[in-house]
Amino acid sequence: MSRVPSPGLPAPGLRVLLIEDQHDIAANIWDFLERRGHEMDHCADGASGLARAMRGGFDVVVLDLGLPRLDGLDLCRRLREAGHGVPVLMLTARDTLDDKLRGFAEGADDYLVKPFALPELEARIRAVQRRGRPPSGQAVHGPLGYDPDTLAAQREGRRIPLTRLQGALLDVLLREAPRIVPHARLIEAGWGAQGADVAALQTQIYELRALVDRPFAQPMIQSVRGIGYRVVAPA
Repeated sequence: MSRVPSPGLPAPGLRVLLIEDQHDIAANIWDFLERRGHEMDHCADGASGLARAMRGGFDVVVLDLGLPRLDGLDLCRRLREAGHGVPVLMLTARDTLDDKLRGFAEGADDYLVKPFALPELEARIRAVQRRGRPPSGQAVHGPLGYDPDTLAAQREGRRIPLTRLQGALLDVLLREAPRIVPHARLIEAGWGAQGADVAALQTQIYELRALVDRPFAQPMIQSVRGIGYRVVAPA
């Protein structure tokens, strides 16, 4: 059940897994977030971080990219391949567009470039966790459905685990189907107030199509050039 704060009260703390190998950075993040009421856990390398994340029980994973034993991108990809949809906020000094797109392609929900202000980190953590809770109840159009409670799509009897970001995008597309959903609406649904650009959206739609369209005879997610995307039932 979602923990909804009462009006005028601070938002409840989240269970945060921090995977960061730099001791000083990890200590600063831990101290700040713990003082803000969050329940913290920490791993200093990618292999132990992946094992801890696989056990579940976290609201958000804060993941550094340059990790010993297992790179952050590989960690995120393995987490998603295992069907875990926990929101992942990546931390990195890599600030090029290609780096960001690769992070999103591997399953990240957001991307924060070092150095950053700790209050912004907390705001991003809360944002990825909030938008990971789409409206309750399944969204269905034709043979394609999405259940936000299980973070899984269904098509032709096949269950397809999604990331929270992929699920948020598919949820909007299905609830509006067969109407066109503009790029701006999808970006807001996926990334919230922090936003993203169309290139990041295209990367996520590409990954979503690989899961819910490519294994089947007829694609359902259509691109409307220069406007947005829509879901149409097979003819």
